[in-house]
Amino acid sequence: MSPLPAPGAPLPHYVSTAPFDPQATESMTAAQSRIHLASQKKLMWWKFKQHKLALISGVFLAAVYLMILIVEFLAPYGLHTRNVDFIHAPPQPIHFFDKGSFVGPFVYGRGMTLDLDTLHRVYTDRPNDVQPIRFFCRGDAYKFWGVVASNYHLVCPAIGGQMFLLGTDRLGRDVLSRILYGARISLTIGLIGISISFVLGIVIGGLAGYRGGIFDLIVQRLIEVLQSLPSLPLWMALAAIMPVTWSPIVIYFGITVILGIIDWTGLARAVRSKLLALREEDYVQAAQLMGASTPRIIGRHLVPGFMSHLIASATISIPGMILGETALSFLGLGLRPPITSWGILLTEAKSVSVIAFYPWLLYPIIPVVLVILAFNFLGDGLRDAADPYK
Repeated sequence: MSPLPAPGAPLPHYVSTAPFDPQATESMTAAQSRIHLASQKKLMWWKFKQHKLALISGVFLAAVYLMILIVEFLAPYGLHTRNVDFIHAPPQPIHFFDKGSFVGPFVYGRGMTLDLDTLHRVYTDRPNDVQPIRFFCRGDAYKFWGVVASNYHLVCPAIGGQMFLLGTDRLGRDVLSRILYGARISLTIGLIGISISFVLGIVIGGLAGYRGGIFDLIVQRLIEVLQSLPSLPLWMALAAIMPVTWSPIVIYFGITVILGIIDWTGLARAVRSKLLALREEDYVQAAQLMGASTPRIIGRHLVPGFMSHLIASATISIPGMILGETALSFLGLGLRPPITSWGILLTEAKSVSVIAFYPWLLYPIIPVVLVILAFNFLGDGLRDAADPYK
C-alpha cells in the first residue's frame, strides 16, 4: 500500500495524455448506432413494418383508394348499363382451357329458359360458345369523373358477348361494375366525414382542455348528452330531416356532415385529456410567456405532440362512418339513386326470398368487410408505431 500523504500536503493529481475517445466508456455496434441516430419518423416506420398485417392492410387500402380514381376505366360495364336479356343472371366463372386446349381467359356464352313452375329464369352455359375476355378495349361509353368522354376499359366482354363475373341485378346491371362505382362514394364518405370530425374534435376538445373552466364544463356535458343517445336512431332522425327534393349530391354531402358531426365527441375527449396533461409542460409555459396566442399554442406546440395518436384514432373512426353510411342507405334513409354506394347495392338483398334465389346480390358486403378489417389492422399497427420505444 502507498503511504498516505502528510496532513496539509496537496493530493496527487493524474492527467491522462491519451487522445480523447468519446466511445471509450460505451462503445456501440453499427446496428445500435443506426438506431441511436435514427429520427422519430424512421423509428416509427421501422416499428410499423414489424406489424405485417398492418403493412399489408395499408398497401391494400392504398390500392383501393387509388382504384376509385380510375373506376370508370376498371369497370367492364357502365354504371347504368342494362342487359335486359340477362336479368338476375348468376356469376360466370372464368375458364382458361377448352376441351383440353389452352385458350386464355374466357367465359362460356349463356342461354336462358323460363321455369314455368317457379317463374324463375334458368341460365345454362353453352359449351360451344367460347367468348374470350378482351383487355384494354373499347366498351360502354362513360364520362371520366363526369368530365372527359371515353369508352376505354381495362377489361371487356367479347364483342357481342356477355361477361358477368359477379352476376346481374333485377335490372340486368353488372354487379361487379356497380361495386366498383359504389366504392368511390362509400370510401370518400369516410375520409370527408373524418375530416369534419377532426376539425370539430381538435378545436372543441383543444379549447376545453387548454382553457378549462366553464367552457370545459359545458363541452363535457354536451358530449355526455350526445354519447348517451343511441347512434342508429339518431342517424335515422337526422337523415330523415333532409328533404326528398334535394339532389343526390346534396344528400351525399348532408350524410357526410351528419356522420362527421356525430363522431367528433370521442375525439374531443381524447384531445382534452391529452391537453390537460401537456398544458403544464415547460415549453407551453415558455410559449405563453413569449406572448403566443391560444390557437398557436394548441396548433403548433400541443397537437403535434400526440398527432400519431390522432392518426391511429382516424383509422379506427373511418370504418364506423363507412358502416354508418351503409346502414342508412340500406334502411332507405341515406343516399338515394342514381348515386350508387355499397349500402344502396345491399338494398337489393333485403328480403330472404331474394337472398335464397339470388345470393350474389350479397357480394357488396365482401368489400365492406375487407375495408373495415383493413382499417382496424392499420389502426393497430399505427398505434403500436406511435410509441417505438416500447
